[in-house]
Amino acid sequence: MAVPKRKHSNSRTNKRRSHDHLSRKQLTYCPQCSSATPTHTVCPKCGYYMGRTIVEVNED
Repeated sequence: MAVPKRKHSNSRTNKRRSHDHLSRKQLTYCPQCSSATPTHTVCPKCGYYMGRTIVEVNED
């Protein structure tokens, strides 16, 4: 079994992990009701997506 001969330094470990961070979700504005929604999802307020109403949302 392969075993490392020396400990990796903190600097080397952190350089390797520099690309592991999370990115923010990209938001767009619904053309129908102008609320911010994540990309490629149906608008939760009006049910609008890709130029048509997908989900009927009842107004309570």
